[in-house]
Amino acid sequence: PFVLVLNHQTSLDIMVMMEILPRRCVPIAKKEILYMGTFGLACWLAGVIFIDRRRREESIGTLTEVARSL
Repeated sequence: PFVLVLNHQTSLDIMVMMEILPRRCVPIAKKEILYMGTFGLACWLAGVIFIDRRRREESIGTLTEVARSL
């Protein structure tokens, strides 16, 4: 397993990377994206895991679960 960190310029970059990366990859994004209208809905439907950066302990727990599943 490995972690790939993307420094994207637009929201379109995220969608392209989700298509290019292998299916076993798990996209993780900040929770704020979930509330970005149609784009947030598309991310949710695509299986993006959202983390709340303001709740550090909860985010660490979420990332730990993701790491275990990999």
